[in-house]
Amino acid sequence: MICQLSYQDGRATRRLLLDKTRRVVVKVGSAILTDESGMNLPLVERLVEQLLFLRNSGREVIFVTSGAVAAGRRRIRLGQEAGIREKQALAAIGQSILMHTYDRFFSRYNTTIAQVLLTHEDLDHRHRYLNIRNTLTTLLRFGVVPVINENDTVSVEELRFGDNDRLAALITNLTEADLCICLTDVNGLYPAPPDQLENPQPVANIVEINEEIEEMLGASASGVGTGGMATKVRAAKMVAVRGGASFIGPGREERVIERLFAGDDIGSFFFPAKHPLHSRKHWIAYALKPKGELILDDGACAALVQKGRSLLPSGILEVRGDFGPGDAVHCLDRDKRPIAVGLINYCAADTRRIRGARSDQIAAILGYKDSDEVMHRDNLVLL
Repeated sequence: MICQLSYQDGRATRRLLLDKTRRVVVKVGSAILTDESGMNLPLVERLVEQLLFLRNSGREVIFVTSGAVAAGRRRIRLGQEAGIREKQALAAIGQSILMHTYDRFFSRYNTTIAQVLLTHEDLDHRHRYLNIRNTLTTLLRFGVVPVINENDTVSVEELRFGDNDRLAALITNLTEADLCICLTDVNGLYPAPPDQLENPQPVANIVEINEEIEEMLGASASGVGTGGMATKVRAAKMVAVRGGASFIGPGREERVIERLFAGDDIGSFFFPAKHPLHSRKHWIAYALKPKGELILDDGACAALVQKGRSLLPSGILEVRGDFGPGDAVHCLDRDKRPIAVGLINYCAADTRRIRGARSDQIAAILGYKDSDEVMHRDNLVLL
């Protein structure tokens, strides 16, 4: 079940975390940004006012927005059915509409915004990952509000984040923000579907979420966005393990962010993990897309999980996928359950050749040896 604090302890802890918050990432989805006519201008205006409330309270703000495809679809009156090419074209149309709309409202308050479009490939490479962080922190230093969206115009499946909830979580961790706010079309995380509860109330303060809760969460029924509550909870977990807090709340509520910081009982608040991951290990675990899988025997699983050891070739039963040295690869147990992810030292073909062998046999099998380990523990994260 969901792990949460008592009412009084939860409010006090939430209040303490919010008071310490100095950098905030705010993500808003397509379902509340657009309506039948296109951009929902009254809502956008209220949203901008809420972002400026954060800035005026001395906090830095990064804005992650969805809505390009939806805005483009509304502009040319295309139905819901569209292939990847059509969606890429709609994104190109809608992105200019998004930025024009945001600039119009931010300019009323003499606030400059900057467009940042990303694909997952931009975060897959450590050097580019750090360059993005430097750009965003420089924009904040200039007093500019970065407006970030996935670059749907060029994104294909292997380059996609999957949804902007994940993108917002990655940006929160990339910039070491204190809080990720996800404004959506529901009131928060419910312990069960609201129509199955006699008095449906969102869970207010959440310390930890287990797999059972994550699996029972359904997708959004709006049909407009790409994510649902499950993706938002997974994003909150990504932020928590890096040491940040998250909030999921109703984006259509007036003054929702002000109410959150005023201490009102609204939405669902996720606390940071007690033992957060180091930045580089978080990048390995969450920013990279694994290119393959290794099935491990019981001894190798115990060495990784219980003893904190590196992965040796002798413990590998099966190699799946096509990967190269330095790629992220999942480690699974015999029952195909993920136990770790890490950067591998050998390509897939060579890993297949040395699986089950001792480390002192690698050179004889391959004709070379780069490392005794298939994965070093410094490049490996337990899941």
